[in-house]
Amino acid sequence: MAIAGVIAEFNPFHNGHLHLLSEARKIAPDGVVVVLGGNFTQRGEPALYDKHYRAAAALRGGADLVLELPIAFSLSSAPIFARGGVSVLSALGLVDTLVFGSECGDFSRLSLAADAVDDARVQTELQTLLQKGLVFPAAREAAVRAVFGGDIADVLHSPNDILGVEYLRAAWACKAVFRCVPVPRIGNAHDANAPCGAYASATLLRENIRAGKTVQAFMPQNAYAILQTALKRREAPSDYAKLDTAVLAFLRTATPADFFDVPDVSEGIENRILAAAKTAKTLWEVFDTAKTKRYTHARIRRVVLCAFLGLKTDLQQNGVPYLRVLGFTARGKSLLRAARETAKLPIVMRAADLGKCTPEAQKLFEAECKSTDIFNLTLPQIKPCGTEMTDNLVQI
Repeated sequence: MAIAGVIAEFNPFHNGHLHLLSEARKIAPDGVVVVLGGNFTQRGEPALYDKHYRAAAALRGGADLVLELPIAFSLSSAPIFARGGVSVLSALGLVDTLVFGSECGDFSRLSLAADAVDDARVQTELQTLLQKGLVFPAAREAAVRAVFGGDIADVLHSPNDILGVEYLRAAWACKAVFRCVPVPRIGNAHDANAPCGAYASATLLRENIRAGKTVQAFMPQNAYAILQTALKRREAPSDYAKLDTAVLAFLRTATPADFFDVPDVSEGIENRILAAAKTAKTLWEVFDTAKTKRYTHARIRRVVLCAFLGLKTDLQQNGVPYLRVLGFTARGKSLLRAARETAKLPIVMRAADLGKCTPEAQKLFEAECKSTDIFNLTLPQIKPCGTEMTDNLVQI
């Protein structure tokens, strides 16, 4: 069988994502498996709407099976996000091709960049640049440029290519048997503030949706209908500002010890965050004040959320311990039957299945439940605790 894997957030699912899944289907006509980021995203923010709505949009848009990327990996830096997603696809035992969006669309350049970032000379130059105060992404790009030149370094400048490099590194690290195929991004740039024909960035779409503007032209019909359902039920859009007081209260009473072993914490970043919280009146003020040349806004946001949610690095250290199903089509159901023979990790269809998993898996799921309970507070109509235990699988 020819089966493709895609790692994504689909926040929200738009025409560019439809193109990606369509290309994946051409490459692998027997099935498309999506590993979907959860209710808090790599940007360090609540997702626009919960993962079940986004899973439904993915299934309507060409996916056959949607698996969850747990919170400890979805709310993380690009290397950990990629490692989590790749490990899920690899552990399923069915995927033979990893498909991902890319600005350059050139596997050779992505592969060379993936090799370059681990080169000893690059690592030495990287440490020098970090000591000068550069943020990690800019320092790494500059280090590769100094050693290998601009053609390879330019790959480390664009967000999808950066993730593509991390997908390759993760695939090599876990000895995944699938090939990796970049699909050239179409439309406008990742964070572009204007549409390009029928394409608009997810960032722009989130802004427009939160402002009450129409986005129908930039989303597939099924995905737009799912979004409208979430809006009518007042289960979208999320509003991070609803957590302001709670997170500020946590930060104002926290100590550096509360940031011990929190992912992405190093070099005193916690001290800047705690100092900023003493005077800030909003959470966004904390982020803006704590940000420096060395610490990106996204990194600050992730650190704050991880500390607030109680996420520690031990949840990431041994990879994803289970394969949790969010939804499937009829074809996806057949893939699940096949995976019963090939999967290297337990397949979790219901929350009750976690009781048969390792203590490590149960601890990660407890973190998932806690984070979703907090996410539910960001919605227009606040939902109760416990929805991780009661939400149904999406079946198309």
